[in-house]
Amino acid sequence: MDSPPDPASTDTAPPLRPLPWPARWLLLVFAVACLVMGIIGVIVPGLPTTVFILMAAWAAARSSPRLYRWLWNHRLFGPLLRNWAQGGCVSRRAKWSATCLMVLSGIVLFATGTRTWIAVLAITCMACVLAWLWRRPEPQ
Repeated sequence: MDSPPDPASTDTAPPLRPLPWPARWLLLVFAVACLVMGIIGVIVPGLPTTVFILMAAWAAARSSPRLYRWLWNHRLFGPLLRNWAQGGCVSRRAKWSATCLMVLSGIVLFATGTRTWIAVLAITCMACVLAWLWRRPEPQ
């Protein structure tokens, strides 16, 4: 008696079931909201761009192939997505950019008279993110 084929050994992934329209619509709204936050994050120090763009791409892939293709081929966001798709790689430039902006954010926290415990908590979170980020592989 033959056993069922191993899904890992097949060349093509099984097609995803289409989502019902309310789920696709909600995912599209989520994708656009994440994209807007990612674009704002390019300008505002301390707001992460990469995370929001990755979430936008994930949601767009499930709700809007057109938006997903636009993100994938975008001049700024495309390389970020392609690097991430190739094993979670993050470019050295993106690592340095994140580091500089997080340091600037920490300075702003202390310079504006933010309560010390809030500033320390935020800087500790940023330090954890930077430690994780710098451990990510870089694209070849």
